Amino acid sequence: MAFYRPAPYQKPVAIALLLVLAALPFGLAAVDQAFYIGFATRVLIFALAATSLNLVLGFGGMFSLGHAAFFGVGAYTAAICQQAGINEALIAFPLAMIAAGAFALVVGAISLRTRGVYFIMITLAFTQMAYYLAVSARSWGGDDGLPLVGRMTLAGVSLADDTHLYFAAFFGLTVTMLFFGRLADARFGRVIQAIRENETRMEALGYPVFTYRLVCFALGGALAGLAGALLANLTGLASPNLLLWTQSGTLLVMLIIGGVGYLYGGAVGALILLCLEEVLVGFTPHWHIVLGLILLGVVLFAPKGVAALFGKRHG
Repeated sequence: MAFYRPAPYQKPVAIALLLVLAALPFGLAAVDQAFYIGFATRVLIFALAATSLNLVLGFGGMFSLGHAAFFGVGAYTAAICQQAGINEALIAFPLAMIAAGAFALVVGAISLRTRGVYFIMITLAFTQMAYYLAVSARSWGGDDGLPLVGRMTLAGVSLADDTHLYFAAFFGLTVTMLFFGRLADARFGRVIQAIRENETRMEALGYPVFTYRLVCFALGGALAGLAGALLANLTGLASPNLLLWTQSGTLLVMLIIGGVGYLYGGAVGALILLCLEEVLVGFTPHWHIVLGLILLGVVLFAPKGVAALFGKRHG
């Protein structure tokens, strides 16, 4: 499994896309379709979450079914912060990243001592434990989840305005993508990619393989925590459903559709999957069947993901 990034000629396209995304909420408001600003924000948030999984799977080669745990921890941390009187996102969001990253550090310290299906099952087990903890914690709302009284403020600007929250998610995703791209060329990135390709050789060369993999796993968890905190503000609720293993599966499907190991794979997959759901729901109550057939076509005709049609191998 290789890591891919865009070719140089695609950079102007990426810049143009950023400009379109920056103008999107204003365009939607101008045509009296402000409702879709919330939908666009949801796409950006899930793009961030899928990109964080891409860091773990596509970049680090660690197939995890426990990524939803970090997503949910970020959401609950944001809700708990507000419950404790912290309504400033500049404080709550970093705390959500720290909490999710710390939990990922614990999960990784245990699960990364295994390989293959055992690693998958241990990460899945941690997700289920986190889910049942959230369901059984009455102080956190139990089955009903922990609601937010209202959206937070970001540097004094209220996120209650859909446009403000959209730009918060847009900024978070943009910075994450830039970080992801730079990380690929950094020493850490080169080492973790080499570990993914040949772990035994890197151990023989004296590299602390376990430490590198653990740091990569924790970074992915922290970014998922940020996505969770943003989603809690969008929906007004930190729900136990965010911690379900099926949520990990959804993120994994997004990444497979977009392209595992491609810089924009997570973002492209989130856009395609969520837009297909939004469109198909309006046509038929059996939209899952149609969606399944479309996804089957993607897997058959673009086995490396949609982003593979436009990406270039890195390294």
